[in-house]
Amino acid sequence: MRYKIKTLTEFIIERQAQYPHAKGALTRLLNDIATAAKIVNREINAAGLVDILGTVGRENIQGETQKKLDVFANDMFITALKGGGECCAIASEENEKVISFQNEFSELGKYVIAIDPLDGSSNIEANVSIGTIFSIYRRITEAGGGTLEDLLQPGLNLVAAGYIIYGSSTMLVYTTGKGVNGFTLDPSVGIFCLSHPEMRFPETASIYSVNEGNYIHFPQGVKNYIKYCQEEESATLRPFTSRYIGSLVADFHRNLIKGGIFLYPGTAKNPNGKLRLLYECKPIAYIAEQAGGKASDGSRRIMEIMPESLHQRSPFYTGPKWMVEKLEEFLHREG
Repeated sequence: MRYKIKTLTEFIIERQAQYPHAKGALTRLLNDIATAAKIVNREINAAGLVDILGTVGRENIQGETQKKLDVFANDMFITALKGGGECCAIASEENEKVISFQNEFSELGKYVIAIDPLDGSSNIEANVSIGTIFSIYRRITEAGGGTLEDLLQPGLNLVAAGYIIYGSSTMLVYTTGKGVNGFTLDPSVGIFCLSHPEMRFPETASIYSVNEGNYIHFPQGVKNYIKYCQEEESATLRPFTSRYIGSLVADFHRNLIKGGIFLYPGTAKNPNGKLRLLYECKPIAYIAEQAGGKASDGSRRIMEIMPESLHQRSPFYTGPKWMVEKLEEFLHREG
């Protein structure tokens, strides 16, 4: 029996053909991201054999010590996107300010990108799955390199968003607002192939993902929800299973495949949580909604929040609709 393998490039071109006014810019941009991801994947797989593990001795804008692979991934995505010419600016979790491309090609780019080059990098030395998260917007300024104004847009303006998970296999999952599709990298030929078409949260879900080590600091509504997850009730498949990796991409990807909710609440010390609205929450929220789920900060739809600063943080809850809505019920009771 012969199997028809559809590559990422073929898939993107087919989708582009459905839009008569499409000129291929977004197609090229997604291919630039895929190319950079393959190079980053190669370095991650070789990290134990070369001098690339460990830190570079400085902190990023978030106050987190930068890992060598963080810096490599950041440089690689910036280089690929600048060279492609379709992107006029990048906001990276690793950089304090917007990186505006001022050259004859990139100034004509119609898109800006917010990216977390290496999510979950604290897990690198433990050989745990890590990832890249990206979101794409059309620029709203008219000339020159992209600006902060181009990046501070609500999630409702997203053109595309996705993530790459580097694990036992490497996958690129993305959406352009027409469903979610996943592509697995065939390392023998270096090509992403369609492996998970039309991804959606399962109808039944039985996983909750949260760092319970911080339980004492959580809002009372979140504490009550966790207790709800641990109670026994066959009709709702409870008690749910607790699973937490500590990498947003890895936790979300597992929950998308198997069915579950991801929680990252604010605490007394960090009322807005630690996840970045622009680089992490909004792109994952877009994917979640396109997969039939929901994403919330506990009271507001993540996609509707207007960002006020580049590195703004937000509490984050995402998963199947009914699980997120049940969590919101508990939060509202304590509100």
